[in-house]
Amino acid sequence: MDTLSDVAVADKFYTSFANRDIDGMLSCYDDAVTFEDPAFGKLTGSQPHNMWSMLLKQGDSGLKITHSAPVAKNDKVVTNWEAVYKFSKTGRQVHNIITATMTIKNGKIIEHKDVFDIWRWSRMALGTTGLLLGFTPLVKNKIRSQALKALHKFESQQ
Repeated sequence: MDTLSDVAVADKFYTSFANRDIDGMLSCYDDAVTFEDPAFGKLTGSQPHNMWSMLLKQGDSGLKITHSAPVAKNDKVVTNWEAVYKFSKTGRQVHNIITATMTIKNGKIIEHKDVFDIWRWSRMALGTTGLLLGFTPLVKNKIRSQALKALHKFESQQ
């Protein structure tokens, strides 16, 4: 692991994200990258690329991205980042706090895992339903199902 360049790759990814530069973001990803988070589950192939494209191309959500300086830990790079936006389904304001762990080989991200509190997210995005049921498998599965449905719809239109 080349710590300095691996940290720079992660920093470029999130700086590009904050600037809504999809080409800059995707240039950091290996073609065979895997991505995983609580909303989408595990994505492979072109899905991670398409997910970020979809999220950046969504209407006027007021998306604002900030991130801390990436840190090399063992053979991974860890970055804390935050997203503030309006959730399109409800119009509710969301402030999501995420920890990203990336594996980077030969200057490209080959594995990217985002971790965040899905119950906290669901309380902001879904309101009372999220507050009362956001921790249950039923609502977690519904969130994932809707996220994947939106991704498949986006991919079919490309």
